[in-house]
Amino acid sequence: MSPLPQSLNLVSDACQEEAISDLSLVRILVVDDFVDWQRCVREHLKQDRRFHVIAVASDGLEAVQKAQQLQPDLILLDIGLPLLNGIAAARQICKVSPNSKILFLTQELEPAVAQAALSSGGDGYVIKSNATQELIPAIETVLLGKKFVSTRLDDRGF
Repeated sequence: MSPLPQSLNLVSDACQEEAISDLSLVRILVVDDFVDWQRCVREHLKQDRRFHVIAVASDGLEAVQKAQQLQPDLILLDIGLPLLNGIAAARQICKVSPNSKILFLTQELEPAVAQAALSSGGDGYVIKSNATQELIPAIETVLLGKKFVSTRLDDRGF
């Protein structure tokens, strides 16, 4: 049997890579009350083909509802949310969507707040000002079942 022409191998390889990418697609819910930040996060995640933002929410109650309805793989959750703060929302999300990983993405720098967030069911904690460098590694870490804490918290004694 003769080998496939090189061009067919390239097409086959590209199809296999796309199939593998589709199989490992991570479905993400972004929760933040600031629309411009939602857009920024979506654009940042769009650069990595493994990630797909399936919905956004602007408050804690909406986050719980969408988590229950959509069962995302990952929830990027702010703490300072209207109606229900992110920590209280995380507690409820753990009940209605137990397989979803929760990665807090917030501007809160206090170690006590970070500890409360992680104790509420959070798998990771990223400071917004570090998101450009830390968001993708944090997502990868929590999806592997490990905890991630922003390097900025190390400076604050976390």
